[in-house]
Amino acid sequence: MIQAFGLTSNPRKELPPAVDDVSFEARAGRVTALLGASGAGKTTALRLMLELQRGRGLTCFRGRPLHRIAHPAREVGVLLGDVPGHPARTVRGHLRMLCAAAGVPVRRADEVLESAGLESLRDERLGALSRGMDRRLGLACALVPDPHTLVCDDPAGALSAQDARWLHGALRAHAAQGGTVLFSTADPKEAARNADHVVTLEKGRIVADQEAVEFSRTRLRPRVAVRTPHAARLAALVTKEARTARRSVEVVPEGGNRLAVYGSTCADIGETAFRNGILVHQLADEVGDMGPGAGAVPAARNQERGEADGDRAQVAGAQAAGAPIPPRPASSGAPQHPQADLRQAPATEGGADTTASGTVRHRTPGPRRALAPDGVDHRAAEGPGAAEGPGPGSGDAPDALDASRQRASRPFGARLSGSASAVRAAAVTLPPPISVRSAPSPLRPLCYELRRALGVGTGFVVGAVVLLVSAVTAVILARIGHTPQGRLLAAWPQQVPLPPAALGAGLLGALAFGDEFRHPALAADRGTVPRRMGLLTAKLVVSAATALLLAALTVGCDTEVLRLFYGSELAQAPADWPALSAGWLGLVVGCAWSGVLAAGVFRSTSAGLAAVVAVPVVVVPLVQKVWQGPSVRTAAGFPMRVREILLTQWPFGGERYVAEALRLVAQPVGGAMTLSLTTLLCAYLLTTLRSRVR
Repeated sequence: MIQAFGLTSNPRKELPPAVDDVSFEARAGRVTALLGASGAGKTTALRLMLELQRGRGLTCFRGRPLHRIAHPAREVGVLLGDVPGHPARTVRGHLRMLCAAAGVPVRRADEVLESAGLESLRDERLGALSRGMDRRLGLACALVPDPHTLVCDDPAGALSAQDARWLHGALRAHAAQGGTVLFSTADPKEAARNADHVVTLEKGRIVADQEAVEFSRTRLRPRVAVRTPHAARLAALVTKEARTARRSVEVVPEGGNRLAVYGSTCADIGETAFRNGILVHQLADEVGDMGPGAGAVPAARNQERGEADGDRAQVAGAQAAGAPIPPRPASSGAPQHPQADLRQAPATEGGADTTASGTVRHRTPGPRRALAPDGVDHRAAEGPGAAEGPGPGSGDAPDALDASRQRASRPFGARLSGSASAVRAAAVTLPPPISVRSAPSPLRPLCYELRRALGVGTGFVVGAVVLLVSAVTAVILARIGHTPQGRLLAAWPQQVPLPPAALGAGLLGALAFGDEFRHPALAADRGTVPRRMGLLTAKLVVSAATALLLAALTVGCDTEVLRLFYGSELAQAPADWPALSAGWLGLVVGCAWSGVLAAGVFRSTSAGLAAVVAVPVVVVPLVQKVWQGPSVRTAAGFPMRVREILLTQWPFGGERYVAEALRLVAQPVGGAMTLSLTTLLCAYLLTTLRSRVR
């Protein structure tokens, strides 16, 4: 369950806080709606709960704050908007990358794809998905680690009626299996239809915390929608009869031939119209909102309402002409009335029952029933007031099941929109549970980083550009002459601070963290990428391997191009190639690591690349000035003194390698690179500690 205590956002410049002392509970096995008009504080409250925004208060998920949970994604699944993934990544690649980050088997990606109905779009790019498919993928991403709690911010906003019904059906199925579901909405009808508990916010404060049935009775107001060419006459007759019978009836003209009658029923108004010979084109029960945000109905709901009005007009016209009622096409996804779910209906024999919220819910018989391996129909309770007990042919199934049995059996969650003439089922299946969770392992972030780097073509494009620019530069430098052999093979002119390979390695390193903040696949919001040492280590390892590969390919490509254009004379290796190779590889790897650390500290790809260029342009001149000063002592003989202290011999001639490494570090470029890497690493660790303390 979710327990929120005293959520309060930081005040804004002479304005009251967006959320002020908000406390509520969302229980397991139920769907809770956070209702409020635009600006009421719903999104701010969710961000405070998920620790995405600074403020006061505490939120516990099954008794623990989010920052005290070792793997938050396994406890809380978040859907706050569009899928935060790279638009060039495929649907399946994105899910497989999340599987690696969560430490779950890679087959989990195919399971959630099947449950979300995205099997045919597995090779589609994220940037080409429609809004409905994007929301389905977002819910699938939240379900990858098999979390207990789902938190969604306006999940059905701007969706079609069919996509909205599927999404709420999936949330209902998750709650039916023992999970906790909390979603926000600005539409009171959506909250009443799809939630078991409704928490109403107004100006950052809770004004109502009630069950859905109580919400429908107190915050929503039933009415009768009437459309007749004699609207004024019928209004006068209904008012007169209500005054005579001493009943509280309010008739509100809605313009033209429409009336809204509060406090009466379709039967009473129909009888009045029949007795007085008044032709009625429309007569239907509706629910109108009494609270704030009454007009904030999404466009998809307006379209649904228009289709429903057209169907009722067609039925009324057929009844007036004495013709049979035309059937409604089966392909239409909209119910016959936008408030059909809110009608109070008695239990029927076909498996339908009325919940406490007044919603008609059907358990579909036959092949839609999911059985556990023991052959028993384990159907979880679908909400307060739902009819319980075993159905026909279920044997001796118990009335109440523990959460583990519910999650093991994975029953189908069904949420039906019912009306007097048609009932449409929206059965939703969720992926199976993860029975065995792998222990924390360093292979998980490394696998994630590999899938992240290879999932898009940016790295391949950068590598190809680097090789092309290096080859062209090497040919031009060889034609001009006066370039040392080492710099010629590296395509490094004297006037350029860094060779193309080093710049490319720095750019790839900066992209390793820059893409995380731009497309935060591991976080619910930009700027909230988890700062874990395992993730940093994986990025450093992958960026170093990429830099080494790029450096080797650059030298090899330049050598072959020079041999092709000018013969083998310019393609020969220099005499001191071991030292030059070590310096070359150290320079490229240092640039890659500088890009990774700088992008992680400043949260930007451009800042990471700027830090790479700043090393030879700014840091190297400063180090040269310090290094060229008067020196009294040197570190000569350092390897020999270390051998004397340790009383052992360096294996495999280690003194020579240590001396070469110290010589490289003692150079201005090496010293500047070492100083920059040390500073960036300390800054990254400092920001990591600050975020954990916060």
